[in-house]
Formats: sequence, C-alpha cells, structure tokens
Amino acid sequence: MEIRAHALRHNLRSIRASVGPGARLLPMVKADAYGTGVVGAVAALAPERPYGFGVAAVEEGIDLRSLGVREPILVLSPTPPAAVKAGVEAGLTLSISSLEVLDLVQSAAAGRPAAFHLEVDTGMGRSGFDWRDAPQWGARALQAHAAGVRWTGCFTHMHSADEGRPTVDLQWGRLQEALAAAGRPEGEFLVHGLNSAASLRCPEYAADLVRPGIFLYGGRVGPDQPAPEDVASVHARVVHVRSAPEGTTLGYGSTYRSQGDERWATVAMGYGDGLPRALGNRGHALVGGRRVPIVGRISMDVSVVDITHVAGVRPGHVATFIGSDGDERISVDEVAELVGTISYEILTGFTPRVVRIWTDGSAAGGS
Repeated sequence: MEIRAHALRHNLRSIRASVGPGARLLPMVKADAYGTGVVGAVAALAPERPYGFGVAAVEEGIDLRSLGVREPILVLSPTPPAAVKAGVEAGLTLSISSLEVLDLVQSAAAGRPAAFHLEVDTGMGRSGFDWRDAPQWGARALQAHAAGVRWTGCFTHMHSADEGRPTVDLQWGRLQEALAAAGRPEGEFLVHGLNSAASLRCPEYAADLVRPGIFLYGGRVGPDQPAPEDVASVHARVVHVRSAPEGTTLGYGSTYRSQGDERWATVAMGYGDGLPRALGNRGHALVGGRRVPIVGRISMDVSVVDITHVAGVRPGHVATFIGSDGDERISVDEVAELVGTISYEILTGFTPRVVRIWTDGSAAGGS
C-alpha cells in the first residue's frame, strides 16, 4: 500500500477551507489511521498544526503518546472502566457517556490533571447522555469540574450527514438545546459535532472543533460532496503467468471457466491480505495501464486476473487493486460499492502483510 502524505494534507486543508479559520481541527487517526498506518499519518499531518488527534480507544491514545505526541488526544468512544486509570495517567481527554465512568475519572485523577468531554446522544443511539436529560447530567459534570476534574468539552455524533442536511440540522439543534439546559463551566470549553461529511455539508455548525475522518484518507462522504484526493493505493506483484485453453476451470469451486484461449496472471494478494473475497468474478485490477477482470474466487494468498488483452505481462509486473495506472483508476469507493460495504471497511481491512509505504510524491508504485 502506498500512502501519499501530501494528499492527506491536501484533504485536511479542504476541510479547513470549508469550516473556516475559527474551528480547530481534530483529525481522526483511530484504527491505525484508517488502516494507512498511524505513525506515517501523524507525521504527515503534523505540519498542518492540528489542535490534536482523535482516537477510539485508550490504547490508541497511549500509542500516540509513545510516538511523542504532546497535543490533546481525545478518546471518542466510551472508555471501559478498566482503562480509565491508564487514560488519565497518559493525559488523554476521555469522553464520558455515563455518570459511573465520570466517578471513575474523578477517582483516577486523585490530584493529577484530568479532563473530559461529555458525549450527548442526539440520535446516534450507541453512546452518550440523552440530550433530553441535560439538567441531570449537566449538574453532575459541573460538580466534577468544581472538584478539580476539568470539563472541557461537549460533543455529539452525526449519524447521516453523508445523506443530507435535515438530520444534521436536527441533531445540532438538539445539542444546542442540551447545552442551554446543562450549563457549562468557565474557561476553555469546546463544542463539536461535525465529521467529514457534516464539515463539508454544514460548515456553519463547525463551532469550536471539527473531527474529519474518512475524507482525509480518500473516501467520499456523499455523492453530492467534493471528492477528496486519492491517498492510498494498493498494489501487488504478478507471480505467475499461464495460458488457459478454452474450458479451463479456475479457483476454489471452479466458479470460472475460460471462454476461449485466455491468459491469466496470478497476483500475490488475497483475502489474507485484506483484498475482499467478494471481488472474485466481479472486481478488477489495473495491469499495464489496462483494466482487467478478477476471475475465479479470490484465495487467501493470491488472486487471478485475465490478461488476455494485455501484451507482455510477466512475473514481477505490478497489479493495482486500488489506485491509478495510466489513464485508468479504481477508487476505494468503487471497490466498496462492488462488495456492498463502505470505504472505511475496505481501508481498515488490509492486514499487516500489506506493507505501508508513505511517500510525498504523486506517482504510484508497487511493493
């Protein structure tokens, strides 16, 4: 996998241009920076001077601290009770979805600096305090703040910003209503709710902070929204080339049979590397600047493409499953649509067997 650092930065600048200079940027680097490699992602984003970084788990935040990240790190998923102490000790800003965990944060702080953001459920449903109960949880958070554990922010998650703005308007209104009822402490207090899609669709709600994610890594956030620059491309080497007379069967279950005299190339990438098995007899690769079909079922370690109409292919040549070759291009969103999923799952699904190579150039290359 080749990851273009300059494209990642370009996409972050696109979010910044949308929301304006008043909102701080918290790039999401959870799930190993959406499968691209968090070490490279943090290094690539550092020149843009983001406010901090967003993760999903305390362990991810601790890893960032071990990399030397000193900026704020916000853990945006609920923290398991057993991880609270480690999160406080690492100086992470934990998100709170229950009063029980808030109590644990207070106990873990024990005189050391600690901060938290409260999550408000405005419609996502999976975590956070109910927006209608703001007087109750707001009073408890203010008590914790007065006792020395700093309440420094409040946020929500937009559930359908990629589909249109009505739900964003609704959820933002609920968050504002909850904040008015809950009250807020003196001092720095960050209100945030916009992901990539909402940052582009409804920048007027940027408030203090936005949390771009998939758009940074090259995934589209709605058919009517601007397209990001491609960030990740996926390549593998041809390891075998053969002729296949008419009627030759291929792969487990022999789901493909040559329709005439064909030439096949075996490529060293399979579902064990994260190439979706559902692309068998459906997806494509790029070889020699041409789009070629994936034939037969994808195996754990290899896949096969039909190179009948591409001259000169031999072992060692590169096949591109995501990315560009000549005038042809396969986007991560195209792959996701073919297999009935989303770009997030495709990118995060590539396993450690796929070497991540970060570059600052624009040319695609093999690995």
